[in-house]
Amino acid sequence: MASFARSSLLRQSLATRSPFMRQNVGVSQAVAFHASARKQILPPQPQSIEGTMNDPVPVPSPSPMHGSYHWTFERAVAVGLIPLSIAPFAAGSLNPVMDAVLCTLLVAHSHIGFEAAIVDYFRPQRVPKTYSLCQWLLRAFTLTTAVGLYEFETNDVGVTEALRRIWNA
Repeated sequence: MASFARSSLLRQSLATRSPFMRQNVGVSQAVAFHASARKQILPPQPQSIEGTMNDPVPVPSPSPMHGSYHWTFERAVAVGLIPLSIAPFAAGSLNPVMDAVLCTLLVAHSHIGFEAAIVDYFRPQRVPKTYSLCQWLLRAFTLTTAVGLYEFETNDVGVTEALRRIWNA
């Protein structure tokens, strides 16, 4: 017998013996929670269809910044982080230039990643104000992070030395 039938047969056989199995204790609350018209947890976003449903998706015009050059830059930043995150700890903190390049690539990598998440989850055609707000917040946080890392590099011990001290503590 299939596994779904076994669980229902088990439930039926236990329902006659156990007083707790006769009533659905939490089911009515869950159903009311999901089927309630008053409590819409995630209301649908504003949607509009341009043209008809059978129209093809418009192909964007080619742009070097959103095409292969952009993809190549993202991969170069990601690949460049690998030796820069290992070298200071393997050979020691060689110079502040290596720390500066590491911090710059970390900020660029984080910015690119968060920007991709914003573009994926907050489409400008669907929620233009939220998309714009998220883009400005990302720019503000990226700038704040870059300034904070610059201050930490110039006025304190630097990122790799701080991580070494935390590791050896």
